[in-house]
Amino acid sequence: MEIIGYVLAIMIGLLLSVLGGGGSILTVPVLVYVFGLPPNLATAYSLGIVGASSLVGSLNYLRKGLASPKTALFFSFPSFLMVYIMRKIVMPLIPNKILITNTLSIDKNLVVMVTFALTMLLAASSMIKRKGKNTSDDINEIRKRLNYPLIFIEGLAVGTLTGFVGVGGGFLIIPVLTNFVKLPMKFAVGTSLMIIAINSLMGFWGDAGNQLLDYHFLLTFTTLSILGVFIGSYVSKFVSNQQLKPLFGWFTLLMGCWILIKELFLK
Repeated sequence: MEIIGYVLAIMIGLLLSVLGGGGSILTVPVLVYVFGLPPNLATAYSLGIVGASSLVGSLNYLRKGLASPKTALFFSFPSFLMVYIMRKIVMPLIPNKILITNTLSIDKNLVVMVTFALTMLLAASSMIKRKGKNTSDDINEIRKRLNYPLIFIEGLAVGTLTGFVGVGGGFLIIPVLTNFVKLPMKFAVGTSLMIIAINSLMGFWGDAGNQLLDYHFLLTFTTLSILGVFIGSYVSKFVSNQQLKPLFGWFTLLMGCWILIKELFLK
């Protein structure tokens, strides 16, 4: 079973590199369902794994000129603050048992996973349905149409949710960057990886003091994920912007449905 998990670690890096997100969508379920970690601990590992892998991937996109560092920094500032606050302060305050009645028991882990899945379904819908207009790859034109107040607000929202569910946030960041900021898909991928790296590593820092982590396991999983990043960098050369957006949406939709079914009906 562990061998399957480590193979999936490579897939996580590949997805991050090609789609600019999706790493956490796969990482949390792999850690929970394959390695048997509790969701709260799995989200802590996920932040470290996805953060390191995204950092490597973002540097590769930046080298190719397929990223907007200014957008990433402006989005990340409110976002990483909310991630850190959520992981360091808010999450430890939420009780493990949220509601207990004679017929119903709702715990913290269930709320985290269901929130995770429902948000994925909403993000997937925006990627599949919205066709949008073709956008220019000229970075100067992109800068002229940036809506900084909207980017700031979206950064706050994504950071809050990222901190709650313990994910890098790419499945939310990509729809925001393509549908609202109007970045071309490959620019959005590179920019998303920068944002994910900052958000995830900040969240991991906030979690480090609250969780007892197996750093040997973390290093092994992260190394394999980074290997996947390099594989994905090669694969992305053969995939167009038009193919990437719906592909990301359908992947997110399938994963969201699977997590909902697993959490609500298969326990």
